[in-house]
Parts: sequence; C-alpha cells; structure tokens
Amino acid sequence: MSKKENIRILFITDNFPPEVNAPATRTYEHCREWIKRGAEITVVTCAPNFPHGKVYEGYRNRLYQTETIDGIEVIRVWSYITANKGFAKRVLDYVSFAHSAFWAGLFRKSDIIIATSPQFFTTWTAWGLSKVKGTPWIFELRDLWPESIKTVGAMKQGAAIEFLEKVELGLYRSCDRVVAVTDAFKKNLITRGIPAEKIEVVTNGSNMELFYPREKDPELVKKLGLEGKFVVGYIGTHGMAHSLDFIVKSLEKIQEDPDIHFLFIGDGAMKETIVSSARKMELKNVTFLDPISKEEVPRYLSIVDLSLAPLKKSDTFKTVIPSKIFEASAMRKPTLLGVEGQAQEILEQYGAGLCFEPENEADFIDKLYTLKNNASAYEKAQQGCEMLAHDFDRKRLAGRMYEIIRSIVA
Repeated sequence: MSKKENIRILFITDNFPPEVNAPATRTYEHCREWIKRGAEITVVTCAPNFPHGKVYEGYRNRLYQTETIDGIEVIRVWSYITANKGFAKRVLDYVSFAHSAFWAGLFRKSDIIIATSPQFFTTWTAWGLSKVKGTPWIFELRDLWPESIKTVGAMKQGAAIEFLEKVELGLYRSCDRVVAVTDAFKKNLITRGIPAEKIEVVTNGSNMELFYPREKDPELVKKLGLEGKFVVGYIGTHGMAHSLDFIVKSLEKIQEDPDIHFLFIGDGAMKETIVSSARKMELKNVTFLDPISKEEVPRYLSIVDLSLAPLKKSDTFKTVIPSKIFEASAMRKPTLLGVEGQAQEILEQYGAGLCFEPENEADFIDKLYTLKNNASAYEKAQQGCEMLAHDFDRKRLAGRMYEIIRSIVA
C-alpha cells in the first residue's frame, strides 16, 4: 500500500467519548491523529454508560445507531448495560457487546482491525472478524486480563480462570501484532511464550493541547472552599483496584492539619463505600464530586497541588502505568504515586513526584508531607513533570502506533 492510499481501520472498543475513562480517551486521541495521516476510521462501540451503567443523556441503547465525531465514524450497538460493579453482570455486558460488535463489523470494509482491552472480550470480536474477513488484526493490550480480576478478588483461580487464560494466550498468538501499553506487559507475554518480535510497546501519554500549565481557577477554588489549601486530587475511576478505601482511612491521621484537603472526582464500584467511610469517620478534609467531562479535567486539575495515583499492593499492578501521571505532568502537577514497578521507575527516572509503598499509611503520609513542606523538592518535581510530559507526548505516540498499523497493512 502506498503512502497516498487511505488505510481503513475498524476499531472495536467498549469505551468511547463522551465517556472519559483512559481507554476512551486514548482511542479517541489516537484516531484523531490517524485521520490527519489519511486513515478512514470506523469505531464500533456501545451506548455511552460508564461507570454508572446508565445511558448518557441524548443517547439510547439501540440495536444500531451511527454518528460522526471529529471525522470518526462511530457505530453504537446494543449491549446489556450494567454498572461497573458485580462480576457476573459485567461479563454479560461484555459478552453481549462482543456479539453485537461482531455483526456490526462484519459488514464494514476494512484493511485492519484493532481491538482494545480491557475488557478482552472485544478482542474475541476482532479475532472472529479477522477469521471471517481475512483481515489482519491488532490486540491493543491495556490490561492483563484475566489476571487482574484475580488480583481485585472478583474471581479465584479455578477452571474458569484457567480456561480464560488459555483463550487469552490463544488471542495473543492469533493476532498479527500485540501493542502493549507498558514494557512490563511485553515482558510478561514473552515469559509466557509469545515471540518478542510480535509485541510492540506504545505507552499512554499526554494530550499537550488539552493539558498544559495554567493558573489555578479562582472561581473553582472559591466555589469548593479551597482557598489557602494544599489540595491533593484524584480524578478518575473509583474502582476495586484503585485502593481509595486505604487513602480515605489514612485521612483521619491527616485531619489535624487544616492546610491539607483531598478532592476526589469520579465514580465507580468503590465510590459509595469510600464516601460512607468518610462520613462515619466524620472527615472534614475531603470533598467528593461527581464525574466531569474530559474537557473540564484540566480546569479541576489546575486547582490541585498534588495528583494522587494509587493502586492496590499486588505484583500484577507492577506492570501498570496510570495515565494520570502523564496528564498531571503536562500541567506541572507532581504525582504522589502508590504503585510499584514500571510506573515507579518512570516517575523516579524523571523525578516527577514521589512514590509511596502501596497501602503503607506511614509511607504515604511521609511522602505527602515531603512534597507539601519542602519547596525545593516540590519545584524539582515540577521540573521533572515538564521532561516527562515532553517525552510522552500523545501525538508522537499515536504516530508510532500508526507506523505499526501501516507496516502490517503494507
């Protein structure tokens, strides 16, 4: 295929704007860049409903509907919709979408198919379409599923998990390329027998057009009553993996300091639990807000002094790099990271914040006060943020993935 010919990409994803989680954002921003390079893109997704399990205003859970978003043709298909909690219902949600997406994709012309995880049932759809249509496909690996569902306790090792792990390995072998979001994912697959030359790494990154340094929004500071506060912010999914229950329990030890305030924005399976815990402890140093649109995130991030990015303590999460790191860094907001492994290596390499041992209360509080009280350490972290954001510019990363796509199609 010559450079002048348009590549027709069929992208299967369970999440897409107006949803604002990491998979939706990455897919949308990559697709926008690929269109600039001449690609024709069709995204097959469902009615937006994450994380509440309620269809967004202006949409309906129809059998088939289409719209165009920034030049991207979006096909929304029916699925069984449920909130982002409860394992059995979520699996039914995932499987129903995979089935509907298969039939929608079957009648779309494409040169290549891409499916992104989590959840990995989308990749079942891509595998099926590839076999029927004789089209190459890419497995975009965002999460080691089903390993991660064992880690959060949703399922225990047994026959069902063993079956899913066999299917997982079969999908890696079947696809034309695995595009992993971390080097650690690539290492994991290699140890399990997937050839290294079949795996590419394209990390998450920062949208430098949306996220950039700016002054604190004075109206928002006043509205939330945060004048003179050192604000620690968490913006994103309140899920089972994110260890926010540990953070909230730790706030009781910090409550005596009137200068520190925590801001949690978003929703998820653990939102109700952590809000309830905060009420029982009668915490005065925390504010919980509903989810906001992606366009609003920079405004709220502007009033944050530290971006919080925790996960549960587990070897599984040592392979994960929270995308919050990149967005916060692009706005010169140091990260207080509660993740070991590759995320810690990146943050420490650039000095863009401090890492605490996951679920270690004393270490968490110590690192928090280091960044709050040590002006020199904070300024140094801001300088590290600038370097990190520059090296993880999402435009450049999208271009790298497009070259992988072109090489497969060619």
